[in-house]
Amino acid sequence: MLRVVLAEDSVLLREGLVGLLGRFGHEVVAAVGDARALRDAVAAHSPDLVLTDVRMPPGFQDEGLREALALRAADPRLPVLVLSQYVQRAYAAELLGTGDGTGVGYLLKDRVGQVEQFAEAVERVGAGGTVVDPEVVRQLLRRRRDPLEALTPREREVLGLVAEGRSNSAIARELVVTEAAVGKHIGNILGKLDLPPAQDTHRRVLAVLAYLRG
Repeated sequence: MLRVVLAEDSVLLREGLVGLLGRFGHEVVAAVGDARALRDAVAAHSPDLVLTDVRMPPGFQDEGLREALALRAADPRLPVLVLSQYVQRAYAAELLGTGDGTGVGYLLKDRVGQVEQFAEAVERVGAGGTVVDPEVVRQLLRRRRDPLEALTPREREVLGLVAEGRSNSAIARELVVTEAAVGKHIGNILGKLDLPPAQDTHRRVLAVLAYLRG
């Protein structure tokens, strides 16, 4: 069970998230509607995870993200999962650059509708993992056309799943291929992107994301 502080200005979505998190055994210790209240709730409850929207009152710009960044600066070990309505590459890159990149995630709100995947993302970030929405990965890929043009369509697909934090076995199930085939694809990807191979999945994700952000 994770103790969660939730920040979302939409009352309907906020209440929906409270119910969804409770359904998977997590406790929302505070559900707030603005960035200042988020800061106060974290100080009061010392949660296991912060789940926040990017745009919050009063300006509805990037208040939620800036508060998330401030919280991570004060405690880099605090897991933070940010929800956004749209892909905002600068936001994603800045958030993923906080601390050592552990316990952090960036998802589009549409992903909440995919209940099982959303719950898995929450738990992965809470456990210190890294989660990035596949659409964010695709947007980041568009920034780096060379040498990513060398990747085959299948390798691009595998890269997106790697950046989501999927294990080789999970990728194999998703693509209906063998784990050996996945391992070969990942080896090709890392070679083409001039990234050192790593046995640890989390370090592998960070390496790919660091390249895409660069």
